Amino acid sequence: MFTQTQGKSFTVILLYVDDIIIIGNNDAVIRDLKHFLSTRFKIKDLGPLKYFLGVEIARSKSGISFCQRKHTLDILEDAGLLGAKPEKIPMDANVALMPTGSDPLKDPTCYRRLIGRLIYLTITRPEITYAVNTLSQFMHEPQNYHFDTARRLLHYLKGAPGQALLFSSNGPLHLTAYYDADWARCPFTRRSVTGYCIFLGRSLISWKSKKQVTVSRSSVEAEYRSMAATACELT
Repeated sequence: MFTQTQGKSFTVILLYVDDIIIIGNNDAVIRDLKHFLSTRFKIKDLGPLKYFLGVEIARSKSGISFCQRKHTLDILEDAGLLGAKPEKIPMDANVALMPTGSDPLKDPTCYRRLIGRLIYLTITRPEITYAVNTLSQFMHEPQNYHFDTARRLLHYLKGAPGQALLFSSNGPLHLTAYYDADWARCPFTRRSVTGYCIFLGRSLISWKSKKQVTVSRSSVEAEYRSMAATACELT
């Protein structure tokens, strides 16, 4: 990502291999930049952003929505679950996955590839972040029941493959944060899990689910560590 500030003009270039997004608050500066790039490289202007690296963008009076419907359907198709029965929740709240307890997968690469694709899906699906974070902890030696839990998550995605994240075009521009901690959630390490989400007005702009790096000796300590992580993200 490259940025340029000239007075009140602010321009951003997001570059990935041969795909470019140009964003700014001054149309004249953007036109000049595109003209300059066209004199140095062979480029094609595709107009307003609609699709970028698997993320679909749509605009309306309500705001801008981001979704990964095609990416989700591709995952379901590869798993043979396009016709599967949908689940209502991503993961059972009472499930506590362990490194062992089942037979190892004969081909762990299929599990690792699936989890990698699900990690990318969390860009627009914050509600699966905790489940994906939990499943990603067993990529070194996945068991059969880890894979079964991941497939249950795919059944949940089947229920709403086109669910989008909306960034509202109106409303107050103030930051609001929510956080929580599940004390000693991991049965193997006894470490707690931090979760937070941050809103700009009514728009969800940041979220995370992550196992804490140390063992908290009380639920209060786990909550304070979660609050500290949220405060750092806000800052």
